[in-house]
Amino acid sequence: MNKTAIVTGGSSGIGLAAVRELASKGYKVYEFSRHGEDTSAAVHIAVDVTDEDTVRKAVSEVVGREKRIDLLINCAGYGISGAAEFTDSAEASRQLSVNLIGTSNVCNAVIPYMRRMRRGRIVNISSVAAVMPIPFQTWYSVSKSGVNTYTCALANEVRPFGIEVCAVMLGDTKTGFTAARKRSVNGDEIYGGRISRSVLVMEKDEQNGASPESVAKAVVRTTLSCGRLKPLYTVGAQYKAICFLDRLVPVRFKNYILYKIYGG
Repeated sequence: MNKTAIVTGGSSGIGLAAVRELASKGYKVYEFSRHGEDTSAAVHIAVDVTDEDTVRKAVSEVVGREKRIDLLINCAGYGISGAAEFTDSAEASRQLSVNLIGTSNVCNAVIPYMRRMRRGRIVNISSVAAVMPIPFQTWYSVSKSGVNTYTCALANEVRPFGIEVCAVMLGDTKTGFTAARKRSVNGDEIYGGRISRSVLVMEKDEQNGASPESVAKAVVRTTLSCGRLKPLYTVGAQYKAICFLDRLVPVRFKNYILYKIYGG
């Protein structure tokens, strides 16, 4: 029997590349996103991950068709940028609602079925920004830090049921994520133009980043080939080095480096 996977945010970028990679490995893939269509690689189901009822109905539909869910990859998310001082609470809440609560919603819907099977893997896509808080991308970093913490705690909660959970921290990737970012330069004159300069540096790095195909291959290879999942993974040699150094250097020094790159 073919294994079944759900990929959220699978209509574009890393999510779409993950869909294709899983399909090439024989998975029956269901893609959850607000906009999309059936393809040769996946069945599309229209889902807003912030809507709990819609998520549960979609997961139930998958189980009704396939009788199983073996793998969930949570890719759905977006980014905002701007000064924390000038980011209103509604915008910050929306960022957390999609990136963190949306991830939780899909996990909550999938876990009961994996628990009955006594097995399953959940992969939550995170970012190196979770451990490297980027100035003027505060709430995105907060959301991904939350994904890491949520993942580590959830992994221990569901371990006795044979369910494995991990978060994969990604670095700069060249996708439509950059263009879709909700940017705000409110207060840029007060901050001496630092907001726009910081975002420009960040987006230049993204556009010079890895391809979504190479990143998706690394995510799938890392999370499917190992014997048992670790709570956290990092994709890319340079980002693995950054995360390793993060455990060694004082926070004050790390924050100074981030200031010099993105905040000054």
